[in-house]
Amino acid sequence: MDFWREKVALVTGGSSGLGRVIAEAFAKAGASVAVVGLEADAVDRAAREMDGHGWAVLGLHADITRQSDVDRLFRRVVDHFGRLDVLVNNAGRSMRGKLLDTTPEQFQEYMELNLIAVVRCTRAAVPHLLKQRGHVVNIGSLAAKSSARFVGAYPATKHAVAAYSQQLRLELASEGLHTLLVCPGPIARKDPRLYPLEGLEDIPESARAPGAGVRVKGIPPEKLARAILRACERRQPEIVMPGKARLLFAISQLWPRLGDWLVLRNT
Repeated sequence: MDFWREKVALVTGGSSGLGRVIAEAFAKAGASVAVVGLEADAVDRAAREMDGHGWAVLGLHADITRQSDVDRLFRRVVDHFGRLDVLVNNAGRSMRGKLLDTTPEQFQEYMELNLIAVVRCTRAAVPHLLKQRGHVVNIGSLAAKSSARFVGAYPATKHAVAAYSQQLRLELASEGLHTLLVCPGPIARKDPRLYPLEGLEDIPESARAPGAGVRVKGIPPEKLARAILRACERRQPEIVMPGKARLLFAISQLWPRLGDWLVLRNT
């Protein structure tokens, strides 16, 4: 716990879901936390509830696809807390739909949030993070390593996040920046949601489930959040959960035809 005391973490998409759990994990460990979200009411509620535990929290409403909002929120965080030690790029969206029914406009929309917003926030954060030998945590997905059917533009955006994370490690690790790519399977929820179809595609109902029907158990968000804090403390480059998915990734790189067969068989 002493590792995080007096440090500051900013979590995008931090007012609900996995982002909220990650924000609370940092707060419980002793860090001050900036919770960033698009919906002002949700951000205010999350900040109020976290403040009720006695944690140091700042709620910030921002649209991270807008550069002016990104510039404003990082100024606010540094002005308020005096430093920044961790950026968690958690905000993002998945989708469901056939690939050829996914329009270029939809690809652009999902790239703006899932990749370009990550770039915007990281560029704004890095000058502050380098002063502290800080951390960039990019929340990817199993889809960042292996694609699946019926998830439209989503895998392409998450593959891009994986590449961006590696580039950050290669270029900035020597200057003191730690970059962590987090590739989880579907996150367990009390009330699992079904993703809406982006068009009128005829796809299996199972593809609308979390993970697009992948045959793995949902990951408890608290478990993943704890793993993220440990990985930052140890400056690890990557988390894959469940770990057995690494075997699929390795097979897909060495023998793509076999990798495709395994994906088809297990989704």
